[in-house]
Amino acid sequence: MRSQRILVALMAVALVAAGCGRDGGSTESEGGPAATVSGDFGDLSGICGPGEAKDATAQGVTGTEIQVGVFSDMGFTKNPEFDAAAKVFTSWCNEAGGVNGRTLTYKIRDSKLTEVRQRMLEACREDFFLVGGGSALDGLGVKDRLSCLLPEFPGQVAQIANIGSDLQLAVGASAAENVNPYAGFQQWLIETAHPGSAQAIGIINGDSPVTKAMGPKMVESLRAAGAQIVYDELYPASGVADWTPYAQAIKSKNVRGLIFFGDFRSLAKLEEVLTGMDYKLDWIDANANAYNPDFIELAKSSLGAQNNYADLSGIAPLDAADQVPAVQQVLDLYERYAPDAAITFPALKAIQAWVLFAKSATACGDQLTRSCVLETARKETAWTGGGLLAPVDLSTPLSEQPRCFNVQKATPEGWRGVDFGATDGVFRCGVTPYRYATEVGKPMTLADVGKTIDDLE
Repeated sequence: MRSQRILVALMAVALVAAGCGRDGGSTESEGGPAATVSGDFGDLSGICGPGEAKDATAQGVTGTEIQVGVFSDMGFTKNPEFDAAAKVFTSWCNEAGGVNGRTLTYKIRDSKLTEVRQRMLEACREDFFLVGGGSALDGLGVKDRLSCLLPEFPGQVAQIANIGSDLQLAVGASAAENVNPYAGFQQWLIETAHPGSAQAIGIINGDSPVTKAMGPKMVESLRAAGAQIVYDELYPASGVADWTPYAQAIKSKNVRGLIFFGDFRSLAKLEEVLTGMDYKLDWIDANANAYNPDFIELAKSSLGAQNNYADLSGIAPLDAADQVPAVQQVLDLYERYAPDAAITFPALKAIQAWVLFAKSATACGDQLTRSCVLETARKETAWTGGGLLAPVDLSTPLSEQPRCFNVQKATPEGWRGVDFGATDGVFRCGVTPYRYATEVGKPMTLADVGKTIDDLE
């Protein structure tokens, strides 16, 4: 049991840095699905719809069907967020007529945390593309994915070998990047929202090989911004039975702003102790993986006392539905196709990945190939996923681009937006991420496996 607790903790903190074998979608009759709903998404027209596609043009593509893979650790974590996002999008897309008349289906590649390579080899044999998924130890599968020339539009990336790797288009931020994508958010916290807190910053991080390197990187970035780190601690990846010693240390150091890398369930327990000893911080960076209804429920006894914030890194929040039609559409689609599923931060990123795939695949017409989908997507120089994202230039590596951020605060009533100085709709854009002076590793390339982009068909 102890080994399983350790693995759960490792997975949880790894994802800060981001039914086994189930088939998704449905099989339609010859000729593909008929359109019964609009194929428009947000401000994008006709990304799904009927058509005359009839040829089997690539692995996973027949005249009537397209099969893609969706990575997930759901067999281990019991978290179905990527499965639910795939179900919602493919159900809607197929009701709209599919992709040029082809039914869009998916197969869950359940890596169960440690079986990434096994599932990747299966995907290499069967899938046309990987879309809208993610695994905590995703770096284990990159070499095989590139060797079999399998592109992906992931919902979440976690490890440095995979972040920005070849044949991949990913949006959003990860603490494992070679830059600090949260620099704008952190500057807002210490200079605008809670001035003076910069002189007493604390960091607490899970003690695992995957994530404990995040602490020194964040310390470097914060010090460059003029902050003083007064508390920097690891907690056991196997879990903490009593958070009192950590809370007492935070109080004794007079920490005013706390950055937490780890499972939101652990953060809720820590905050319960801090609140119980009547110690209120100026702010807590709960990280975006806490952007879900479960954290609100678990931390409800502390949310009136502690200021929990999350930077959604340019992903439109759910409470912006009245301003962003694409968000309202996501809410409506979940209500129709998966009413019991929670819409989490990774789920929102997964939906935009599905939108990118469908739009690009539709543009390729009957002659659907991996290279066409990837190259079509790369032409999006201001990609917003129909309005779900702040604009991203998919033709340029994400690490070289300015970033946008947007801030949510956890309240007893749920996650709510705050005044963070938005400049572009619900986002604040133009932030240059801090580039670390220390080498943090590199993403894997086609050259690393002896291939080039010309090998992609």
